[in-house]
Amino acid sequence: MIRVVKPQKPPKILHDEDASGPKATKTLKKAYDDGQRDFTSDDFNSKIYGAASVKTALIKAQHKKCCFCESKVTHISYGDVEHFRPKGGFRQKKSDPLTKPGYYWLAYEWSNLFLSCTLCNQRYKANLFPLAVIRNRARSHHDDVADERPQFIHPSDDDPEQYIGFRDEVVYAIGGKRRGKVTIEALGLNRDDLVEMRRDRLQPVKRSQRTVTLLKRKRDLEGGLSPDLESLLEEHEAAIAAYLDPAVEYSSMLKTALS
Repeated sequence: MIRVVKPQKPPKILHDEDASGPKATKTLKKAYDDGQRDFTSDDFNSKIYGAASVKTALIKAQHKKCCFCESKVTHISYGDVEHFRPKGGFRQKKSDPLTKPGYYWLAYEWSNLFLSCTLCNQRYKANLFPLAVIRNRARSHHDDVADERPQFIHPSDDDPEQYIGFRDEVVYAIGGKRRGKVTIEALGLNRDDLVEMRRDRLQPVKRSQRTVTLLKRKRDLEGGLSPDLESLLEEHEAAIAAYLDPAVEYSSMLKTALS
């Protein structure tokens, strides 16, 4: 995971007073106050939270990467607009029954929306949203989510680098931190196919590192390099610099490898 820095001002459809998002949120809040608790997919409008303006802003902010696993999304699918706090219902544990209502009042809230790959969103996270203290869960728009202590790392509010580290291509929880462990395990961040993809991205980085080290050592010992070798050194140094770009797939792992 890398920290997602989104524009502070949401897309108009979610922000402007007369726009669809605020109007739909008011409708959901009124429905709750009128006694509705069983919110279903029919109560939420994906054309609002999944609008082109919303998805485009998320794609740009996230460098076309999944907010959880950092895989590039748009070259193989449209990606899902993920609700960090699930809108329809929630589970504290995967084995728990679905509890309703969910965070219906955050269905169109900019801070609650991210771009996710289908696998992270639908197979792993889904309605899962564990808290450190269950009794502090916000159960309606009359409660304050600031009182919660989510066990998942928030892609924007938190700095994932404080919780998640890498040993080569394998993710681990820094200092055994609980939030790191829960995020890694529940979201499948060490699933086999994902680890294999990260390993494939890591190998050329290591080759460039070795090449740079050897060429610099040769230059120091011999007092210089031939023009061809000097060019090769510059090429691999440029490649290493490029790997540090946050837009690169699995850049958090590559940053660790190059540090």
